[in-house]
Amino acid sequence: MALKAVGRLVCGAALGALVAGCSTQEPVRSVSAPVAEAPAAAENSPEALLARMSLERKVAQIIQPDIGSITPEDMRQYRFGTILNGGNSGPYGNDKAPAADWLKLADAIWEASTAPLPDGEPVIPAIWATDAVHGHANVPGATVFPHNIALGAAGDADLVRRIGAATATEIEVTGLDWTFAPTVAVARDDRWGRTYESYSEDPALVTKLGAAMIEGLQGRPGEPGYLGPGKVAATAKHYFGDGGTAQGVDQGDVNGDLGELMAIHAAPYPAAIDAGVASVMASFNSINGTKMHGNKPLLTDQLRGKLGFGGVVVGDWNGHGQIKGCTNSDCPQALLAGLDIYMVPEDWKALHASLVRQVKDGTIPMARLDEAVLRVLRMKQALGILDGEVKPSARPNGGKWALLGSPEHRALAREAVAKSQVILKNAGVLPLKAGARIEVAGSAADNIPQQAGGWSVTWQGGGDLTANDFPGATSIWGGIAAAAKAAGGEAVLAPKGSPASKPDIAIVVFGEPPYAEFVGDRKDLAFRDKEGLALLKAYKARGVPTVAVFLSGRPLWVNRELNAADAFVAAWLPGSEGAGVADVLFGKVQPTGRLSFSWPKTCEGAPVNWPEGALFPRGYGLGFAAPRIAPVPLDETCSALSHDAGAAWFASGKLGARVQALADNALLPDLRGSGNGIVATGVDRKAQEDARRIAFGPGARLSLTGPASGAAFRITYLVNQRPAAPVTVTAGGKPLDITQGLSVAEGKGWREIVLTPKCLGETGGKLTFASEAPFAFQIGEITRDETAAGAECSF
Repeated sequence: MALKAVGRLVCGAALGALVAGCSTQEPVRSVSAPVAEAPAAAENSPEALLARMSLERKVAQIIQPDIGSITPEDMRQYRFGTILNGGNSGPYGNDKAPAADWLKLADAIWEASTAPLPDGEPVIPAIWATDAVHGHANVPGATVFPHNIALGAAGDADLVRRIGAATATEIEVTGLDWTFAPTVAVARDDRWGRTYESYSEDPALVTKLGAAMIEGLQGRPGEPGYLGPGKVAATAKHYFGDGGTAQGVDQGDVNGDLGELMAIHAAPYPAAIDAGVASVMASFNSINGTKMHGNKPLLTDQLRGKLGFGGVVVGDWNGHGQIKGCTNSDCPQALLAGLDIYMVPEDWKALHASLVRQVKDGTIPMARLDEAVLRVLRMKQALGILDGEVKPSARPNGGKWALLGSPEHRALAREAVAKSQVILKNAGVLPLKAGARIEVAGSAADNIPQQAGGWSVTWQGGGDLTANDFPGATSIWGGIAAAAKAAGGEAVLAPKGSPASKPDIAIVVFGEPPYAEFVGDRKDLAFRDKEGLALLKAYKARGVPTVAVFLSGRPLWVNRELNAADAFVAAWLPGSEGAGVADVLFGKVQPTGRLSFSWPKTCEGAPVNWPEGALFPRGYGLGFAAPRIAPVPLDETCSALSHDAGAAWFASGKLGARVQALADNALLPDLRGSGNGIVATGVDRKAQEDARRIAFGPGARLSLTGPASGAAFRITYLVNQRPAAPVTVTAGGKPLDITQGLSVAEGKGWREIVLTPKCLGETGGKLTFASEAPFAFQIGEITRDETAAGAECSF
């Protein structure tokens, strides 16, 4: 159900309007309408409900906890307005939970939020939000569409609109109501770990495709079906500047003239608002030193005033806690600045108490709280859940499992994959000839988790995921094998290549491992992994023509691989339908993909957003009609390659070269054995005893020493039982208490710690864990990594 039409201010897409102001436009039926111009109340209208709510229930409407930290009983007691699942949060503590468990928990949350309340206080259903950023990809079996960078290369707004509609349907099947998508960041520095979430470095293209995705997810305001069955609430994120931070550091600072910054990074928001977007997410980053979550001039004066947005402003993961003077559990500044919903995954109870106290003592005016609550209620009204909506499983698409990863949706994803392929080089070997004998090499060829990338089943993707976690998906190899057979030829999978083989042509599939957010931040754009390069050179030495298929979340310096290959295809992160790659390679689909980002000529990482400095400019891409060859030989000089971007301290059950493990002074070869209160035993993670269980006695210390290359430590770990006393880690500076992070990780499977100078103070050649009481956890890998300067630590 859409809201009644109301007047509002709307800005056009022209960049000048972002600074100069807006013009009055005729009313539209949109959840984005300003809160101050609401129609008169009916009995179940937001206004009538608000008037009957207690202070405690009002505050609960603006608190959004994570499903991993609450139970249905917590919901019954507090009546939170919204909940979310983080990237590593799945129903009942299982981030690989089957679809049926998502719907089961959605029903349980709905029933708890609608249980009768005393004294006639209204019951208001909670809504559930998820990061469905490239399909409903948290759920095994869902269609995983290509990431936004690929859709930018396709450049097809109608395609994006259809993807949004398919995604909304699959979300509704599992009982959820709201997605934190689309990302409308204008990524201007490809070192940023979220570059693949951006459609383009071009604000105009981001604007067009972002609005199309919103229309697909929600429908169009004023048209039948807007936010009705098969539709979900969308979120334009992250307002604003997330793609413009200095050196591409996630959650960093964006500096410059405000008007010029808005002309680039706020450009997509007027179109998103015109499209009726239900919510806008505040960004983690700062603008000229002020964190956006506490930036009233930008959240209220600009977004509400000049841009005319009247929907919900939701925070990002504990983003309010980064405001100066705030903590995760105490931050009136965010609400006063214009935030409507606090995303507070674990500290919801303490935040609820502090907000109630601050309204009572006048720190937060009741009028400001009411304004925020009213916006949340209006979004729910627009979704129809204030009008006698039934529980999720009883809704039109609830539990219709045939719609999750349906053949129609997978065909759409395959179309998107094909349209996004960008041919950077072709010496006449593409399209592949019918009847050809093909060898397919590279560890990424038959690797669905790698082609899906981050935000796929788990937050970071990859890791211990296998093809079994993507039921119904097709790998790139699977698509090539089927296409070769259909063309009268044959294809053989040889991940490491066959030294003596002489096929008609070889296809080498290689690229970046999966990552998400700050974990993917880089100091440069040099692609260092040599697997693909070695394979390409080996085939070239035998006279075998080659096609390089490169998987990545951004353009990278691959001059060496471009020189070695006869054809080079930027395949991005195609998702679950790898057959779309084969559709282009075999000529079934003509290559229409064009770069939406400039491709760097050099590796150092300076931003390239224009033809100057680009090897291939934005808009570049070859067709089959007139193949051209990239300049050969390309310069293979890269000063960044002399700097080690990462080093394994412990991996595959072995300590790295020049790395030692000690229990105080007792040596533990290959991190195995006992001494001085430490017991280290082998456990199976991906292979036999490739990980270690580390048991601490009271006051025990485990130290690892090794090369100090890389600014950060990256540790894969698992906690089955939370520590009973403080656990600390030290790397040359002051001890860092990690007890809370380990406690939150309890029972949640393998996770990752990223320790940077930001929290450790120093990250030298020694890492020491200490526990005051008996405690045990498992370690899968420890690596040194060139995390970008200023990057935050994470658990």
